[in-house]
Amino acid sequence: MADDSDAEKTEAASPRRLEQAREEGDVPRSREVATFTVLMAAGAGLWMTGSGLVRQLSATVVSGLSLTREQVFQPDVLIHRILMDLVQVLIACLPLGVAVMVVALASPLLVGGWLFSSKAITPNFGKLNPINGISNLFSKNSLVELIKAIAKTVVVAAVAYMVFLRYKNAIFGLANEPPREAFAHLLDMMAMSFLFLVGSLGFIAAIDAPYQMWHYANKLKMTRQELIQESKESDGNPQIKGKIRQMQREMAKRRMMADVPTADVVVTNPTHYAVALKYAEGSRGAPKVVAKGTDEVAAKIRELAKEHKVAILEAPALARALHKHTEIGDEIPSRLYAAVAEVLAYVYQLRAYRPGGHYPDRPTRLDVPADMDPNNPASQQPKH
Repeated sequence: MADDSDAEKTEAASPRRLEQAREEGDVPRSREVATFTVLMAAGAGLWMTGSGLVRQLSATVVSGLSLTREQVFQPDVLIHRILMDLVQVLIACLPLGVAVMVVALASPLLVGGWLFSSKAITPNFGKLNPINGISNLFSKNSLVELIKAIAKTVVVAAVAYMVFLRYKNAIFGLANEPPREAFAHLLDMMAMSFLFLVGSLGFIAAIDAPYQMWHYANKLKMTRQELIQESKESDGNPQIKGKIRQMQREMAKRRMMADVPTADVVVTNPTHYAVALKYAEGSRGAPKVVAKGTDEVAAKIRELAKEHKVAILEAPALARALHKHTEIGDEIPSRLYAAVAEVLAYVYQLRAYRPGGHYPDRPTRLDVPADMDPNNPASQQPKH
């Protein structure tokens, strides 16, 4: 379909898409960078350790060619001597080998980073399809690789020609030097030529590394529809999420309603707001809001309060302030302490009332700060 065409893959790969690619062993790689770093490390290592390595190898060769009568006629002694010479050669080459191995292992960090994936080495017989192989020969990636190969050839050939021009006279002059000096001079020229030639590959690597990063990002681009589908799979279907949120709200509402019978008082508006308060005697904390709501929820709170004989007090300003500035489970704001204290005092007097005694006076003028009442114009004024 057209939705899956590369032309419409305009969205950058998501973190999940990138992670899936890494799990499959697909990361950006630049063979030019790896080749350049390994060859440069080998050349630099030869430059720094070459003289000592040559001396050690020369000594080993001389020692190997100096055979005693016992070594010639006793195979066991000769084999032991050969093994010892091989150990000396390995020891001499060990520093250079370790340096090259470390650089070879570290070079992936420059492009793509280290990656260990079992899927990358799992046999994929689909890659043996000859039709796919032929199509890959004429792909854009094959064209790029061909251009890189031609560019490497041209660059290396040009640098080799310039190096030859630089050392041409010195090369012809080696015939006039003593053998030892000529050999040392030749090694220096070979080492410098090697470094120049390998350094020329750095030009190709500097171009190839950004290209591989761009090609990898472009290859993993996604269509808008793929992003939407992935979001649904990751976060869940919006309709299902909405259903879950609705169920969570209903469960929270049921828990809230279950706490209404334990409240000390329900403060109402009287019809639009209802806030249930509870105070644990002997605690150091302030009274807490155990339930609140508006309209239908407020009516349900009042109904439960009447059913369980919880005191209901009509105090519109206090009810609105508590509803706006508290959440379920919160302690009341300190600025409402005085008003709530009057309400609780009234409730405790109701509980202590006995027929024939003085009936408690309902509090009518509660101290509710004007800026805490959402219906008071003072609460709408900006604070300076």
